[in-house]
Amino acid sequence: MASIWKRGDYWRVAIRRRGFPPQARTFDTKVEAEAWAREAEAEMDRGAFVDRREAERNTLGDLLLRYSEEVSPDKKGGEQEILRIRKLRSDPIAQFKISALTGKVLASYRDRRLKGDGKRQPVTGSTVNRELTLLSHVLNVAAKEWGVHLPVNPVSAIRRPRESRGRTRRLSPTEEARLLSELAASPRSEHGYYDKGGSRNASILPMTILALETAMRRGELLSIRWSDVFLEDRFLRLHDSKNGEPRDVPLSTRAVNTLTPLAKLASSGSERVFPTTADAVKKAFTRACERAGIENLRFHDLRHEGTSRIAERLDNVLELSAITGHKTLQMLKRYYHPRAKDLALKLG
Repeated sequence: MASIWKRGDYWRVAIRRRGFPPQARTFDTKVEAEAWAREAEAEMDRGAFVDRREAERNTLGDLLLRYSEEVSPDKKGGEQEILRIRKLRSDPIAQFKISALTGKVLASYRDRRLKGDGKRQPVTGSTVNRELTLLSHVLNVAAKEWGVHLPVNPVSAIRRPRESRGRTRRLSPTEEARLLSELAASPRSEHGYYDKGGSRNASILPMTILALETAMRRGELLSIRWSDVFLEDRFLRLHDSKNGEPRDVPLSTRAVNTLTPLAKLASSGSERVFPTTADAVKKAFTRACERAGIENLRFHDLRHEGTSRIAERLDNVLELSAITGHKTLQMLKRYYHPRAKDLALKLG
């Protein structure tokens, strides 16, 4: 039998029954307290009782924080996922209790992200889908491993926005020249102060050249260690790529010439070829594009550009996929964007 008593201006309910965790709730009126007690005891009688305390106690922001601390660090791309979680936790949706998180709430979040608001610019359907996928996995982990009751994952109850079209952005020779100029080391005055122009991130210029020459992903570039670079044989080894398989990446003459001076400057205790972070690369690259007057170019577009350039030098699609690491022809096609004028020259 439930115990109900008044405490100040509120009514307190406590239920203790063998085989079930103790339950306690506070209500504004005695009627609400009695109704909740009857419902909870009826569920216990039927063997259908579920403990909702964690869902009522935790907000979505609480679960996102725990996920970023316990799950994200062990995942590929965990660093970027933690940054995405940080942005999600700053959104008003993070204040919702899990018990109040419904499909309607998430649909409103989806529409607001697609349309933008006073604080944030509109984002693409692909971006929203990535955020919804992350939220869905957070809720699944919470339900299966953290004891947070969810009758149904609310993310599965809403429509997903249409995926954005694949990017086909190519880098023109003049744009490349302006970009590399702005990625070069910032000049310093005779007093040691930085002058305008250039980048203060010493890794960003060689990373950009290597991305164009090898079509490697940003994460793969950041993972390279000097012990896996074989300049004499002109290749480097990736032990853990995005698709989970290692691969050897051949190096062009330009790539070798880019890495050689870095190898000479690397200290004996230096392991990483590019000792920087993904966020630092993104910021340095974005700022360089702004200074160079280049619009709508992302660092990942260099993988598209690199793939397309390598494809012009190789006739065998299997050789191309061995370099880029794509497992299927369909995925490879998403990164190969030949220029119509170049194809016209081949036709004669």
